[in-house]
Amino acid sequence: MLRNFIHFSLLSLIFFTTPLLAQDLPPITKYSTTEYGAGYQNWMIAQDADHFLYYANNEGLLEFDGSVWTLYPSPNETILRSVTVIGERIYTGCYMEFGYWVRNKKGRLEYTSLSDKVKAKIVDDEQFWTILDFDHWVIFQSLNQLFVYDTKTESFQIISPKSGLFKAYIVNNSIYYQTVSEGLFEIENGKSKLISNDSFFITNKIVSLSQVKGAFLVITQFNGFYSYSDSKIMKWKTDIDQELISSSIYCFHILRDGTIAIGTVSNGIYVLSNDGKKIYHINQNKGISNNTALSLFEDHDSNIWIGLDNGINCINLKSPIRSYVDKTGVLGTVYASIVHQGKLYIGTNQGLFYKNQDALGDFNFVNGTNGQVWSLFSHDGKLFCAHDFGTFIIENLAAKNIYTSSGTWKFLEHPTNKNLLLQGNYYGISVLEKVNNTWRYRNKISGFDFSSKYFESTGSDELIVSHEYKGVYHIKMNADWTKVLQYDTFTFPEKGKNAGLTKFNSKIYYAYKNGIFVYNPKTKQFKKDENLSKVFEKDEYISGKLMVDHSDKLWFFTKNYINNFSFGKLSSELKHSIIPIPSSMTNSMLGYENITQISNALYLIGTTDGYNTIAVDDLYFNKYRIYIKNIMVNKQNDLFHYVSLTENGTFKPKENNITFNFTVPEYNKYVNAEYQYLLEGLQEDWSSWSTESNVNFKNLNPGSYVFKVRAKIGSTISESLASYTFEIDKPWYSSNLAVLLYIILFFVLVYFINKSYKRYYKKQQEKLIEENNRLLEIKELETEQELMRIKNQQLEHDFETKNKELAASTMTLIKKNELLTLIKEDLKKTSEANQNRSIKSVISTISKNINEEDTWNVFKDAFNNVDKDFLKKIKAEHSSLTPNDLRLCAYLRLNLSSKEIAPLLNISVRSVEIKRYRLRKKMDLPHEQGLVEYILSI
Repeated sequence: MLRNFIHFSLLSLIFFTTPLLAQDLPPITKYSTTEYGAGYQNWMIAQDADHFLYYANNEGLLEFDGSVWTLYPSPNETILRSVTVIGERIYTGCYMEFGYWVRNKKGRLEYTSLSDKVKAKIVDDEQFWTILDFDHWVIFQSLNQLFVYDTKTESFQIISPKSGLFKAYIVNNSIYYQTVSEGLFEIENGKSKLISNDSFFITNKIVSLSQVKGAFLVITQFNGFYSYSDSKIMKWKTDIDQELISSSIYCFHILRDGTIAIGTVSNGIYVLSNDGKKIYHINQNKGISNNTALSLFEDHDSNIWIGLDNGINCINLKSPIRSYVDKTGVLGTVYASIVHQGKLYIGTNQGLFYKNQDALGDFNFVNGTNGQVWSLFSHDGKLFCAHDFGTFIIENLAAKNIYTSSGTWKFLEHPTNKNLLLQGNYYGISVLEKVNNTWRYRNKISGFDFSSKYFESTGSDELIVSHEYKGVYHIKMNADWTKVLQYDTFTFPEKGKNAGLTKFNSKIYYAYKNGIFVYNPKTKQFKKDENLSKVFEKDEYISGKLMVDHSDKLWFFTKNYINNFSFGKLSSELKHSIIPIPSSMTNSMLGYENITQISNALYLIGTTDGYNTIAVDDLYFNKYRIYIKNIMVNKQNDLFHYVSLTENGTFKPKENNITFNFTVPEYNKYVNAEYQYLLEGLQEDWSSWSTESNVNFKNLNPGSYVFKVRAKIGSTISESLASYTFEIDKPWYSSNLAVLLYIILFFVLVYFINKSYKRYYKKQQEKLIEENNRLLEIKELETEQELMRIKNQQLEHDFETKNKELAASTMTLIKKNELLTLIKEDLKKTSEANQNRSIKSVISTISKNINEEDTWNVFKDAFNNVDKDFLKKIKAEHSSLTPNDLRLCAYLRLNLSSKEIAPLLNISVRSVEIKRYRLRKKMDLPHEQGLVEYILSI
């Protein structure tokens, strides 16, 4: 405890004795080399009529249209030192080269050299640092000479002083320049005229020469400001004379409202009033990227652009927004703010700080309050501070801790007793009481121990409490506010991340990601407020914290806007207003956003590193013009090419991938332009609003299209929309000529189809007739076939009969021959025994009767009658067959066995088998095929 107390005391001492240097500065936008994609140094800045900006950069001409940076490399790959816009030309100068750029039809800049005409006159190593516009002449100034270009005659006049040049100036429609050792000169009628050779003009380098209040204001590099009039030189005193002793002036610019901007080499920039009073001093510690300012420029919207030694910065000098940025981390994240008794109090995670409300003074720390401050509440002439260490009362710039039991979130007036004050704590709700004009802690309300970050009163003895992780509670108290009699959790609406609850216009509102809900005391239920909830439908929810200001406006934050609702003067309906500052720019702690009304029209928004102030009555957005910057077309998977912006586009069928780049040249840090587009011919409705400044359409079908785009800044839509008309040609097979040919071919095809159908139907008719005739013929044939079948059956029957007869006849012959052979054999035996001639005669007669040739001839005739072509077929198949082979084939055709064939051939059975074997060989039959099978198959 002692150690913590010592640590606490030391921190308090440090904070209390160290005031924070505070200056609310206009918004500053920083552009690094990574963002703009070019070199570090930027030597000069210019702007054209379309509000596009140009920078003389180390790498070349750098262009910024508010959305996209484009680098055009230096014409000879040297550092670009100067740039000036005159009409539609952008004049630039660099090492041994000067000329101009003009935008072509495709929206790209093209360079034309002027120095080529006077190449012989350019001194070696000459660089062109300044370009001046004077009537119809353009003056290119180097450190050696002046090249005066006549835009009418396109001729040059060269002015070469005896000694080197330091700088040229245009003042009061006159051209002046300072030489190194001769003094100040004026150009009259194309010739140099010495104005002053006073030692002042010889020993001092003049950064700028201008006219203020009828006299020359001379700005020197090292010795500050002087007034020159009637050949007299006098010191022009300013608030920053002492500060300039340790730094040198590099650039100077008088703004349109008469204020003076000064860029230094080592201490950032200064902004002075026209009488030399310091308005701003902005250096690297206070917000700009670098302390070396190489160039200054005021654009059409009175923004100051700084070309730095390392980057580019833009200061929105006329913005109604001012920022206090704590680079030291001493102030920390701002959670609460309030104006109390002429002091501006800031509650942060580091403690409580204050300063005089209307002064540019420093912030001072309220001793004893180091730690987290959650909220500030002014009541009964006292300032109450809700702190991580409990509750503090701030009186006479000193803090008194009156409650230490737990951290305190917020305070709420008691609904009926003005001497009581409710406070939401980490572990419930407690009561503060005013006794003898002194506020003190009275009691904790028992029976409810949940964190009470947000709570509101519904009546005499009821509270609604929002707990981010547990939901919304309805609490009923006893009469003396010492005990909770009953509490219930609402089933609707649900709990939600960063949910918030507040009372607005005597109604309790609860907000979370699903909308904003209003409490109905009669039904004791929440109901969704459709009007307020539309905000979360139009813009992304980030926090439900609700805040009410002194003007009875309801404030809350969404992703892209700061929203407020108020009652109209002639209507009871809530009016929705927005400040188009996205959450990424407000830089507030999510769930702990805070906005405080510190005067009638001035609001303070806490950020993670300080705060912003907004003068809402001065918040005005110009009706900027939108431009189509360029259009790129390409085939699928091919490189893109730029197309003309001034003519309607006609593209080939495969060039149907089109990218449009558009922009609003607006450079306000806290305002994002939003875009909406429509492609007539493809879309029927406008797209949703988006901050993307380009759109790509892929694989567009052939046809005519009109692309339209418009912009919105805040609720102000751009004065006009930009449009581009183009057409994608049909492929050759879909062209008008092709369609005409298709029509002709169609009619020709119809003609031939009709003719073919006629021919077809005629053929079908003829075919039908032919078919009927064929059916009749078939019928007749079927009849004939039936007759043939019957006849064939009869023939087959006859054939079988004859075959049987042939077989019977053959068998008879076989039997007869067998019998005669037996008789012959018996007679031979008898003849051999008796030698009887009569027996031999009988044997001879028998031999004649069993003559196989005769038998074969009879058989052959009978066989041919039955099977006419068999012998011819087999002879044709096998020409090598002998008559005996044919005879054996005929017997086998009758399916006779070898035993049955032997008598017919008058040989033995063995001989028949041999004949069959030889027959197979002649027929060359395969081994697996049977001889009889083969013969029967013929």
